[in-house]
Amino acid sequence: MIIKTAIFQGSSTNVTQKPKLRAPEYAFIGRSNVGKSSLINMLCGRKDLAKTSSMPGKTILVNHFLINGKWYLVDLPGYGFAKASKKAQATLKAMIEDYVSHSEELARLFILLDSRHELQEIDRSFITAVAGAGIPFTVILTKCDKLSKSALDRSLDYMIRTIGTIQPEVTVIPASSEKRIGKEAILDVIDADLKGAAAETTEDKR
Repeated sequence: MIIKTAIFQGSSTNVTQKPKLRAPEYAFIGRSNVGKSSLINMLCGRKDLAKTSSMPGKTILVNHFLINGKWYLVDLPGYGFAKASKKAQATLKAMIEDYVSHSEELARLFILLDSRHELQEIDRSFITAVAGAGIPFTVILTKCDKLSKSALDRSLDYMIRTIGTIQPEVTVIPASSEKRIGKEAILDVIDADLKGAAAETTEDKR
């Protein structure tokens, strides 16, 4: 898949405020400062589509970007931003839960984890909740260029085994925004989903 157009369609705090055009949604989420905005910009070939910052917690709304006029890339707020006030943390948590639980167009979640660290409890809890709700998800290991090949192999094996106890046969994709690693693999997952949905629609009409 090639992303030809990526157009910002609006920000929201709950699903009732989503763009009126209904289309499959592929949402990206992870702990604050995991590299989500940089990854989104890399996927879309844009430097400033999603706002990046050296300070965690930059994304505080649900942002929809219409891709190729056919599907949405959704930039969700990061979770686990410890420096935010309890009220702010509660607001972001409610926003994320509202979207994940009630967006009927959500086709898949891409859950970002830092390849340099073991699975954190907050990530484990989130993945467990997503798996329990039956929401399709794919794991992306960010910042993989910061590791040697052997260290990355160990991280990849660890994540597959550990998350596999929650969701068997989970797909884990190594990625690096700086080195443009993982772009094709991520877009291939989305492309396969879209083609599968189109085939089901065609079959239903027969």
